[in-house]
Amino acid sequence: MKVEIKRILYAFLFPCLFVFVLWLILLLEKGLNADWYRLGIYPRNEFGLGGILTAPLMHSGWRHLFSNSIPLIVLGWCLFYFYNEIGLLVALALWILSGAFTWCIGRESWHIGASGLIYAFSFFLFFSGIFRKYISLMAVSLLVVFLYGGMWWSMFPVAQIVDPSISWEGHLSGVLSGLLCAVVFRKYGPQKPEEEEEEEEDEDTEE
Repeated sequence: MKVEIKRILYAFLFPCLFVFVLWLILLLEKGLNADWYRLGIYPRNEFGLGGILTAPLMHSGWRHLFSNSIPLIVLGWCLFYFYNEIGLLVALALWILSGAFTWCIGRESWHIGASGLIYAFSFFLFFSGIFRKYISLMAVSLLVVFLYGGMWWSMFPVAQIVDPSISWEGHLSGVLSGLLCAVVFRKYGPQKPEEEEEEEEDEDTEE
């Protein structure tokens, strides 16, 4: 029981620390009366390449950051709890890939915020559970759909019509990154228990 509690708390460590850093950065930015949007991604320009690393750390304001904070903690916890062996590696891969895709496909504007990571986390969790055919992880996939199913619309160009400040390209980049990492890492981390495989084989034999 104590081991499980430690695992639960450990899974909260990275996402909570990350969100704390995001709030600290925005507090510092506002305190200095600065505007660090140029640390974002500017697609297909070499001066925007650095944003692949820094864009998720930048936010346009408190409302923008608050809307990203809770999903980052929830989805980050799911990633580090259910995929604790590969969680950090996957998170780093999603960070780089989502930024790189945004740099490639984004419109000529500054793209900032961690929403691309949110999409990357959610789609990795969704597809990874399905690819592994592991009941517990598939339940996480369904939970992600239940909690964040409304996110689908804002990864298409129509989102720009509703709100020009939305980087639908960043969201779509997160989706592509999540799907790609779910495929690449499908043989790593938690796998379907042998008991479940044997049960499926028995059912097939009976049929």
